[in-house]
Amino acid sequence: MSTISTQLRNFKEPTREELLHLFFSIPEMPPTPPAKDGGKSSSGEVEKMEINAVLSLGEKEVEESYAGRLHVIPPYLAFSSLDRKSVRFTIPLSTVRRVERLNARATVYALSLLTWHGMKIIVQLTSLRPTADAFCSILREALKAELQRGQMKAVKGFVKTCYSEALISTTSSVAENEREDGSLITETKEGSPPSEAEYHGGLGLKFRFPGDAKKLREASKIKLWTTYLRSHGRNITLLRYPQCTRLVQVGLPNRLRGEIWETLSGSLYLRYAHPGAYDQLVEEIKGKQSTSFEDIEKDLHRSLPEYIGYQSDEGISALRRVLQAYSFKNPEVGYCQAMNILAAAILIYMSEEQAFWLLEVLCNRLLPGYYSPTMHGTLLDQRVFESLVISCLPIIHVHFVAVDVQLSVASLPWFLSLYINSMPMVFAFRIVDCFFCMGPKVLFQINGEKLLQVQDDGGFLNVMREYFASLDESAHPESPDPRARAITRFQELLLVSFREFAVITDETILTERRKYRNEIVNSIETFSKRSAIRNLKTLASFTKETAGLIYDALYKAMCVEPPPPAVTPPPSLLATNDGTQDRPETRIELKTFRVFLSEILTWARDEKIVINGFQQRIDREVAEHELIDRLFYFWDTGCNGSLSLQDLVSGLDGVMFNDLMDNIEWFFNLHDKNKDGYLTKDEVLTLSESFLFIFRHEIGDAYLGAVSRFMTNAFEYGDTLLPQATNSETGETGPQEIGHNQPYLNLATFRMVVLADEVLESFFETDLSASFKLEPVPDLELPTTNGGFLGDLWSNIATEDNKKMFHKLSDELGKTIGKHQVIYRPTIGRYTEKSTFSSSDADTLTVTSMASSSTLTVDAVAAQDIGPASALSSTFSALPHVKAVNAAFMERTPFAIDDAGDDDDDDSDLDFVHGEDDDQVMDEVDAFLEAHDSGLTDADKEVAKDLLHAKPV
Repeated sequence: MSTISTQLRNFKEPTREELLHLFFSIPEMPPTPPAKDGGKSSSGEVEKMEINAVLSLGEKEVEESYAGRLHVIPPYLAFSSLDRKSVRFTIPLSTVRRVERLNARATVYALSLLTWHGMKIIVQLTSLRPTADAFCSILREALKAELQRGQMKAVKGFVKTCYSEALISTTSSVAENEREDGSLITETKEGSPPSEAEYHGGLGLKFRFPGDAKKLREASKIKLWTTYLRSHGRNITLLRYPQCTRLVQVGLPNRLRGEIWETLSGSLYLRYAHPGAYDQLVEEIKGKQSTSFEDIEKDLHRSLPEYIGYQSDEGISALRRVLQAYSFKNPEVGYCQAMNILAAAILIYMSEEQAFWLLEVLCNRLLPGYYSPTMHGTLLDQRVFESLVISCLPIIHVHFVAVDVQLSVASLPWFLSLYINSMPMVFAFRIVDCFFCMGPKVLFQINGEKLLQVQDDGGFLNVMREYFASLDESAHPESPDPRARAITRFQELLLVSFREFAVITDETILTERRKYRNEIVNSIETFSKRSAIRNLKTLASFTKETAGLIYDALYKAMCVEPPPPAVTPPPSLLATNDGTQDRPETRIELKTFRVFLSEILTWARDEKIVINGFQQRIDREVAEHELIDRLFYFWDTGCNGSLSLQDLVSGLDGVMFNDLMDNIEWFFNLHDKNKDGYLTKDEVLTLSESFLFIFRHEIGDAYLGAVSRFMTNAFEYGDTLLPQATNSETGETGPQEIGHNQPYLNLATFRMVVLADEVLESFFETDLSASFKLEPVPDLELPTTNGGFLGDLWSNIATEDNKKMFHKLSDELGKTIGKHQVIYRPTIGRYTEKSTFSSSDADTLTVTSMASSSTLTVDAVAAQDIGPASALSSTFSALPHVKAVNAAFMERTPFAIDDAGDDDDDDSDLDFVHGEDDDQVMDEVDAFLEAHDSGLTDADKEVAKDLLHAKPV
């Protein structure tokens, strides 16, 4: 069985609005039903708007002010600084408790916003007054819509699920119930009730978190984050200032990691907008079975098996529920390789509900195409990674080419598992921290050492494995300074990556993806085609090359008229003789079959040459007739109402290699509805109509006369086979009258009728089989990937609808000036008469045929390419990626540094290095300090300071 997918060709470049949503981590919100009173209850009905603004925090001297753009994207309020990296926030409008206009200078238009957590935000609207008034009006309408939805009432219950609430609270006793690494103390003192936490948490709460809490400086990180969260909001009201980014870069504390991940990625907003949705999914899938569920079961015990949480039923069950819920909600993706590694990692720090929504954001938005059956997103980023190595590390690239080392052998697992399966978890999670904070570009900035010593693929893997295993070692072991000795290789790796490769930006990644996307799509399609042909049960009389042409025609038809999504049958129907289960194969219905047949059968399409005085073109339309529908059901031998690639190959084999007698029998059987060996009178008429349909565009009277003679002879010969009866009134003897649906004409008589006519005999001897033409299909155009204003403008102009409008306009003008002419191409073209077909028409057809051959056919040598698209360049191949993935994910090197540390361990040297004043953490935070431009002049900063003391109007 083969599965054919055209999904890759449906890719469209993200629009400006989609990129804006992705930048602010705003999920796509489904439309909400209108209010009962007819008001605007749906946030989607509220207009969006952005405006120039200056952002200031209400607390004095906590943060400086920043200029940027303020957006109302219902139901969210978002802001980004001018450099798009210094300051950013996304706040649900339901968390805004009060909005006031400030009484400031005459030329200053400023608002004060009070959030749920009591944080005061001041925004100075620096656009013109009418624009500012319009923005405030839209903001007011959006807030009213949130109030009508009742979403503001949900804030109180939701924030209780966030650990940061308990961390910031002065009355909370969470610290008393936790170890230093953030895991919960299960033993309770005598007389004290067991602690019941409302906030969400992962398996690490019970099974401990990876790594030594002292070496990871968990206590110091918690202090720094507590200070930041008190003044900059938390969970759904978090403001991301430069200090937030630096704190993420030095590593998140275990207890806050899950919450910060979902806040930075935007999955927090999905969980907030869909309360209880995960629990409903879990209930719904109970007792259900699918091929995805079976694949999940196979990989459950291969998911971070060294972590103690996955050595218990509790951890395995949680992982199973999350993966099954995701695959059930997203059947087009289902379950794919490496998804288990990702889910297992995030479940250490997040609850099942949190992990489910984060997996949704990861697979569908942050890493699109990574976890799909074709892994096209991963392969594309591998190509981008190789391109970046060529430009940023040319020496390594030259060396790898010289020794024939494939970079993707090691880098593919890095990207698929976000480094989790390649390096110690304590370091991989820090890369994941940066990934959620700064986006996918982080995956391209990490680099390694000693690569110039590599001589082959195996040596490359060994070097990287040894390097990752030594990341906890000192980068300067011989230094006399204890602080320098305390700097690990991993810390140095991150510093070098963010400093030396800062030139790799989000725009760089997007540009490179546009550049190589078509190459990757063509490679995957070629590989899928070879797999589909290899999986055919029989090629019959076809070779692999000609079967490839059938695949090409089918693939094009599926692109033009996509078949409905396949419904997975019960598992019992997928079982084979050996007990294994096949994937459901791709099947096409009648609409797609008509398009497919028009690609390979001359009389299944209408080709007309249009000349209007301005242009000469060939229009091709799919023909619709009962004969084509009859052929569809004739080839559907399994009565499935659909056809597979195997059905098409077998059906074509039954007609394309026939001789004269076989073709006559095939055509007879095609019209013998009940398969009794006889045609009724109605079926004879239907067969005659089929002849007329096939010969509809033939020039002259030869074919029309042949059909007329066929009908006369068919009924004449058929009557002779009927029993003779004598008329009682006249006494004349003649054939007995029968009904129109009674057996009338058998195969032998049908042969006699056909062979009695020279035109029909010639048709069945050569023309019928020859009308099936398997020719190379020209490469289908992929979606345009031109970026920028001009690219977007051209893609909007050069659409199929606009082309049709232009053709229609030119045709109307041609009719007006009397130069419009339409000539239909004959489908057979063997018999013509000069009296009805002028020499000028013949010249026109000849010239047109020659002119159009370059657009309708491809050089025969191209048929050797087994794919509708060209093969991938020699520098990159998608074929070995499956082997690389399987080899990389089945085994994971255990690292001792991932073992949870003992709180009672005595490590005086570590205390000496780190100190009690958290200097070591601050040193690392300061190491990531970058220059941030607020975009304000000194005068603007003074105005912003004055607004801190302004009173509401």
